[in-house]
Amino acid sequence: MLLTITTTRNPATDLGFLLHKHPAKAQTVALSAGTAHVFYPEAGPERCTAALFVEIDPVGLVRGGGTALTQYVNDRPYAGGSYLAVALRAAFTTALAGRCAARPELVDELFDLEVRVPSLTARGGAEAVHKLFEPLGWRVSATPIPLDPQVPEWGESRYVDLTLTGTHRVGDALRHLYVLLPALDGDKHYWVGQDEADKLLRAGEGWLAAHPERELIANRYLARRRPVVDYALSRLADAGDVPAEAEALVTELPDQPESLASQRHGSVLAALRAAGARRVLDLGCGSGALLRVLEKERSFVDIVGVDVSASALAIAEKRLGGYTRVTLRQSALTYADPALAGYDAAVLMEVVEHVDEDRLPALEHAVFGVAAPRTVIVTTPNAEYNRLFEFLPMGHFRHADHRFEWTRAEFRAWADGVATRRGYDVRFLPIGPVDQESGPPTQLAVFSTTEEVAA
Repeated sequence: MLLTITTTRNPATDLGFLLHKHPAKAQTVALSAGTAHVFYPEAGPERCTAALFVEIDPVGLVRGGGTALTQYVNDRPYAGGSYLAVALRAAFTTALAGRCAARPELVDELFDLEVRVPSLTARGGAEAVHKLFEPLGWRVSATPIPLDPQVPEWGESRYVDLTLTGTHRVGDALRHLYVLLPALDGDKHYWVGQDEADKLLRAGEGWLAAHPERELIANRYLARRRPVVDYALSRLADAGDVPAEAEALVTELPDQPESLASQRHGSVLAALRAAGARRVLDLGCGSGALLRVLEKERSFVDIVGVDVSASALAIAEKRLGGYTRVTLRQSALTYADPALAGYDAAVLMEVVEHVDEDRLPALEHAVFGVAAPRTVIVTTPNAEYNRLFEFLPMGHFRHADHRFEWTRAEFRAWADGVATRRGYDVRFLPIGPVDQESGPPTQLAVFSTTEEVAA
């Protein structure tokens, strides 16, 4: 198997820093049933190519523990798929995690990239490749490989010669490949359990939930194991990204059998309507799930989405289709931004739990002190409800990036403190089905300035 990554961003050899592999040195990584080699066929300031060449022992692969393969003759040594993704993770672990100690400023830079996999397993053919990669901003060339070039009447095989071109952060590109190569394959050479779903969620953070083919990707990546797939899809929905066509409810306490994410959107929308807001901030907007709901509401004349992640904002821009009433702005919520002052309302939907607790005073100052809208709406998971999620291990958070998850009492204590310090009143509402012992899955607080309450 072979995979190459080429960049023409000058100096192109910066690719070596991000991949943590020096262009002048070939390196070898041991795999459970083979070896991965990383080398550079070309490395100059104008153009640099890193190659991942994977040698697989098919007998060792079948005899290895936990494998789903039963035949020594299989396509794992020859075509990109699940094992190429394993090799990608083994060879580029640090790059996949989005870290670069030597040149940390490179992590968030966009690179012009070309990715080539000469032989890739693609169930569904070239059409499936386009469906999976194009929504992420890749230009796709997928040439079907014939079963036998000498016998054209036999038709095409399930393999394609793939070339991807696009401008991405290198870490994002690797995560796209890590998820979508095995999703195109549809077969795994090892047992799939909940830990595999957690890998999918980590690698897909920031883009998978907004992908129009996320259900297909989850089904194929997780080998169609229904309980594990359901677990992954529920976690994606709980992250706040739902299909754009999902209808938001118009009451603060939805009683329809909607997804939890959709109920959050409905509750937030109802609170904004009740506050009479016309100019709205979506702080920590991510890939734009709530923005799609807000832009349909004609009473909002000015909508701004703010997020620290450039890649999430790029996805939001595509989802919004350049809608003129929505402005996107890159900024961290722990930094005071005077440009955000003067708005009627701000929403922090499933945001505060992604901030380190010792940075919450900075967030409080930036939102309630500097931006200081008349209304602030905050939603966050209720930690007490976690025991009711079948596939969430005891003591684990709902999302890998959560720094904490509050109980109802802890959330009320924080919110009451903020309201007292910043001159707001606060009221609390449940979102989702309320368990008699554990409360709702999501808790919501609506902060209103004391002047607004008096009016």
